[in-house]
Amino acid sequence: MSIETNSIPKFSQKIDNFIRRTGETASWINGILILVIILQVVLRYVFGVGMVVLEELQWHLYAVGIMLGMSYCLVLDTHIRLDVAHEKFSPRTQEIIELLGTIFLLFPIIIVILIHSWPFLEESIRINERSDSPVGLPFRWIIKIFLPLGFSLLGLAAISRMIRGIHFLKNRS
Repeated sequence: MSIETNSIPKFSQKIDNFIRRTGETASWINGILILVIILQVVLRYVFGVGMVVLEELQWHLYAVGIMLGMSYCLVLDTHIRLDVAHEKFSPRTQEIIELLGTIFLLFPIIIVILIHSWPFLEESIRINERSDSPVGLPFRWIIKIFLPLGFSLLGLAAISRMIRGIHFLKNRS
């Protein structure tokens, strides 16, 4: 959906700007990830040395990028949907479908994951969880922080998206 910026409610603009800045800052993780992958490939195939720490770091960087990128995609309206069907509907119908999808599909998933991720994180912190590998990364709870953080940001993005959608429907009726 394409709404002119000046017609978006201020509260929604503030949420969107915060998430946009967070996503743009987090995008630097991808550069670090590429460097880690290149280093791992060179070490493995040129020097014959594999490093568990680098393999684990790759997965952790992927996870952080995905967790922080979900809300960014929703705010930029670049999230996945069935565009073939979506394009055939009027803007009003598209917006109604987006709102219903957000209320009945996205929010329940966010709520379930938030409810279950906090105890998961708390237990990881309590036992000071680390990699199963003796030479792996310590402090596994750090990566687990991004599960509730990422879904909280996604919840904020969904609230902003709903505000914009309701505003659109109210002003276009």
